[in-house]
Formats: sequence, structure tokens, C-alpha cells
Amino acid sequence: MSVNLGKGQKVDLGKPDGGALAVVRMGLGWQAAPRKGFFAKLMARDIDLDASAVLFAGRTPVDVVYFQHLISSDGSVRHSGDNLTGGAGQGADDEVITVDLTRVPKKVDQIVFTVNSFTGQTFQDVQNAFCRLVDDATGRELARYTLTGGGSHTAQIMAKVHRSNGGWQMTAIGAPTQGRTFQDVIPDIEQHL
Repeated sequence: MSVNLGKGQKVDLGKPDGGALAVVRMGLGWQAAPRKGFFAKLMARDIDLDASAVLFAGRTPVDVVYFQHLISSDGSVRHSGDNLTGGAGQGADDEVITVDLTRVPKKVDQIVFTVNSFTGQTFQDVQNAFCRLVDDATGRELARYTLTGGGSHTAQIMAKVHRSNGGWQMTAIGAPTQGRTFQDVIPDIEQHL
């Protein structure tokens, strides 16, 4: 059973039998919001959202996975590749970042997931955006955070996976911010570490 998270809510990432998860997938899905009016079809544009995962040791970013760097230096985090248009919305994932929790270096205590509008469109142009965490072994959805409300921002700090009491937790952040790439939002991420 999946947990729908609100901002600030946390969920432990353990298996129902008490074991630890090995590999999780953070999926991102979105659709372009329909435009209204006579010229709507002429002015329709695809939305290029980009998912990124920033690996932190304490408050220091030590690695990143995004559309131009698909695999972390240690191989524990992998990006599925750049989706330039979205389209899955509430269905399948448009971009996926896979994290092998057993291979994440001990020094990395948090992995923060961000979403940026590379083309600079605001989230007012996006609908049905979500991020979800899935157990890679079973395909079971563990948690979902749904982006609501649109807004004039071009980026969102969606969620983080972090070490807690010998295991891992996911925390929904849902903080709007501005930026076309993950580098633009690093200063805003720091307040959520």
C-alpha cells in the first residue's frame, strides 16, 4: 500500500517483513497543462522537466545525477535519461532515478530529488506532476508526493531520502523555487538538510 505524503511528512523505507530495501526508484511524471483560448493549439509547448538527485555528505554536495551525468561516480544512483516532453502524468513515470541503497557510500547521508523546468516554463504550465518511490524488487509503490497548485516557480525541491536509525526514510519537501538546473537550487536545498 502506497503512502500519499504531504509536505514535511516522512515514511520509513523498510519492507513489510521488517527487512531493509535494497534498490528504490524515484519516478517523476508530468503533463503539459492544456491552454485555453482561440490560439491555444498554436501556442502549445512541450514541458521539459528534469529530475535530478543531489547526494550530500552532511551539508556538502558530493555528487549529482541528472540528464548530463546519468550515473553517480560510485554507481549507486542512475538516471533513466532525459524526457523532453513529459506526458505520463498520473500514469507511468517520465523520468526515473534508481538508487541502490546498499551501494550508497557511508559518507552520503541524504539524497535530495529536485525537478527543474529546463525551458524556463513555470509550474502553471504543468499538471498531474508527481514523484513516487517504488521498491525496485517488487514494483510496489512505497510513497507518492503529488505536486499541486501550479505556481510561478520554475523548480521544485520534491523530496529526500536520508539515513535514519540504521535505515532509510523518505521525506516529502515540496518547496517551490527558481532555477533551470539543479545548480540553481543548491542554496535553497540547504535549508532542507
